[in-house]
Amino acid sequence: MAIRVSELAKELKVTSKELVEKLRALKINVKGHASTLDKKTVTLVKKELKPKKSSVKKKEPVKVKAKAKAKVKAEPKKRPEKKRAKRVPSEVEGKEPAKKVVREEKPEVEARPEPVVEEKVIEKKPDLKVLKIDLPVTLKELALKLQTKPSELIKKLLTQKILVTINQSLNEENAGKIAQEFGYTIERLPTQEETLLAEHEKEDPKNLKPRAPIVTFMGHVDHGKTSLLDMIRKTKVVDKEAGGITQHIGAYEVVLPKGRVTFLDTPGHAAFTAMRARGANATDVVVLVVAADDGIMPQTIEAIDHARAANVPIIVAINKIDKQNINLDKVKKQLAERELMPEDWGGKTITVSVSAKTGQGIDDLLDMLLLEAEMLELKANPDRPASGVVVEAELSKGKGPVATILVAIGTLKLGDMIIVGLNYGKVKAMLDDKGRRVSEAGPAKPVEILGLSGVPLAGERFYVIGDEKKARDIVSVKRMEAEKKKLDARSQKITLEELYDKIKEGEVKELKIILKADVQGSLEAIKDSLEKLSTAEVKLSVIHGQVGNINESDVMLASASNAVMLGFHVAITPEAKALSKQEGVDVRLYNIIYEAINDVKAAMEGLLEPVIEETFLGRAEVRQVFKVSKVGIVAGCYISKGTIPRNAIAKLIRDKEVIFKAKISSLRHLKDDVKEVKEGYECGISLSFKDIKKGDLIEAIEIHKVARRLK
Repeated sequence: MAIRVSELAKELKVTSKELVEKLRALKINVKGHASTLDKKTVTLVKKELKPKKSSVKKKEPVKVKAKAKAKVKAEPKKRPEKKRAKRVPSEVEGKEPAKKVVREEKPEVEARPEPVVEEKVIEKKPDLKVLKIDLPVTLKELALKLQTKPSELIKKLLTQKILVTINQSLNEENAGKIAQEFGYTIERLPTQEETLLAEHEKEDPKNLKPRAPIVTFMGHVDHGKTSLLDMIRKTKVVDKEAGGITQHIGAYEVVLPKGRVTFLDTPGHAAFTAMRARGANATDVVVLVVAADDGIMPQTIEAIDHARAANVPIIVAINKIDKQNINLDKVKKQLAERELMPEDWGGKTITVSVSAKTGQGIDDLLDMLLLEAEMLELKANPDRPASGVVVEAELSKGKGPVATILVAIGTLKLGDMIIVGLNYGKVKAMLDDKGRRVSEAGPAKPVEILGLSGVPLAGERFYVIGDEKKARDIVSVKRMEAEKKKLDARSQKITLEELYDKIKEGEVKELKIILKADVQGSLEAIKDSLEKLSTAEVKLSVIHGQVGNINESDVMLASASNAVMLGFHVAITPEAKALSKQEGVDVRLYNIIYEAINDVKAAMEGLLEPVIEETFLGRAEVRQVFKVSKVGIVAGCYISKGTIPRNAIAKLIRDKEVIFKAKISSLRHLKDDVKEVKEGYECGISLSFKDIKKGDLIEAIEIHKVARRLK
């Protein structure tokens, strides 16, 4: 009979992880804790692992005896050595190295400070004092901090072509440049919220205790996600839902004989992506539910992409095995095509055949979940103020703002003051997944809370704060910042227009695209054409491609992954359109394939931000400088080469260096305004620059915009 690695680990009283490492050390090919071992291998492993302990115990007394004998023998040897040292002077040479080792340690210690001294010299080169300030800072406040006049700072900024007033705010970059000139380097003071979050993140590993895994059920509509969860919970959740489809996010806690598991049941993956978009990866394991009679469907592919983007391990539950005319191998082949190779096919993905109606395979699925959790080594400290994420929130008519939260660290208690996003409040009541009132919630426990000042967003982080006044101050500052972001016209998400600049600055090395098309053939054709555009300078990858209209889930995935959304012969739903504006996602719709490809290619090649090249038109020598009233400085010139047009851009060159570059203000031949002056003629050129000297050269140039090509 074959036995799993996890079962053998329990027999040998070691963890699955330790046993897998030991098996690999014995050169036994094992892929994970769910792998099976035959009888011969099991007996071999038991022999290899158990005798080692007994052999060590037998050798230990022998070693002790040998050491004891060595000590007894060593004592008489010490006496003649001392006598020899007095009699034979030549033997002193043999002892000198031993003494030298002790003496040589001192010069080594003395030699060590040499590199340290060099490091100090490097640190002292800038010789800048640290100035801690709140950013952004007004010019007046910065002048006070630097102990100088505001007028001096304005002058310094004018030399850098930055025009500011005394009450204008400076960003970190500009403030840093000015501070350096006065011998300071700027450091931003942490906000009240940042200091509180830093305290929450401090953790002593000794206080950590094992916690329950958080599992999310994902998959296509009507593949039995909620029915499976219903079978596990032994309740009738499906009957309560309209049409048997999950209309909201549910967070449920299930107590099993081997431990607790928290389940999240999501409709359309919107909340899953919303949480990830806000940096809250609440899920530990994803259970991908695939119907045995349908196989992989569009939303199944979507779920795989979402789970991969969140970097979460996937366990596949093949549901509806109680039906007739099913083909499990076909489903496994489809999974393998999506890079989810089943374990029994030589891959790493755990697949469990289950039935939500009969309950077949449910125990195996739960065992796999607990084993996966054991391998992940999930731990948290329950004896501290709580923090976690919002799973769902709504405005109830009778209760007011209600939020379903998932505690990640610590224990949340009744009466705790919490901050969540742009809202705060005291926890007035807590209800578990069955509607029962609870007084506290530990790590990985989902609860519904009442008492918040407003409705938070899904995926926002909450944390406990002791002082209500501090909570009010922090939230008011956050609300002001949120309003400033709304007023800011610049989008935070990447657009095709911004791609070139971001590549140039080294911010973007990969352009992510989400593609939606009307038919599978068009989807594959566009996907292949786009991926061929990848170069050494910028990689293009289609992270999600699907048939159908652009929906809210697509926009949320684009927002979370910072991707550009392309649609071919498809429409965008009104909800998705509104969400794309809110999240700042660039959505492009096309009806012709080559237009979509050319648009992306144009962005990658920099056609939207072309390279500027200069073309030489003519050169003039300054022979005399005149001061004319109402005009200013006029250079009397002789055209030595080419033509000087009136609308051209001129460069003033002195000692082979360009000291000024601007458009020609006026061009005159004798007393007449002219359009251009040709080679061999004299003229008067006026520039918006006073420092023109005899002997300077004025070159007229024309600027061309040349399309940039990726190498």
